[in-house]
Amino acid sequence: MAHHNQALAGLFHSMAGLLSGRNTNPYRIRAYRKAAESLLELQEDVSEIAKRGDLQLIPGVGKDLSVKIQEYLSTGHIQAYEELKTPLPDEVKEWTTLPGFSEHLVHDLYFRLGIQTLDDLEQLVRSHMLRTIPGMAERTDEILAAIHVLASKLTR
Repeated sequence: MAHHNQALAGLFHSMAGLLSGRNTNPYRIRAYRKAAESLLELQEDVSEIAKRGDLQLIPGVGKDLSVKIQEYLSTGHIQAYEELKTPLPDEVKEWTTLPGFSEHLVHDLYFRLGIQTLDDLEQLVRSHMLRTIPGMAERTDEILAAIHVLASKLTR
């Protein structure tokens, strides 16, 4: 009966592990682990709880994780997990050397926003979209210069 609970707990533990290797917010990692533990402690299958609309009553399951649980229950997978398992191409991984760019940020730019080339990234920086990220607003020129250095290094 509780096979969804075990499967989801396993996915959430895997996601926490993958995120911890990426310099991600430790609270986010703990949230996945807490939700996984809570799922394993449930007395009923999580699908029954979802039918009642009570997912957020599960300790450690907030809005974000309840959406992921719903996604799993309806599709059998979690897209964010598939993305985490997929390694970044080497030339995209190089972006982590840019000022203020963490692996997590690069991962989101690549998978969520579809930024796949340095040209795309330069356009994004020039559009000032990165200014919404703390610490990035005052770094536009520094980032653009670093992109040009990286581009010349990659085209050699």
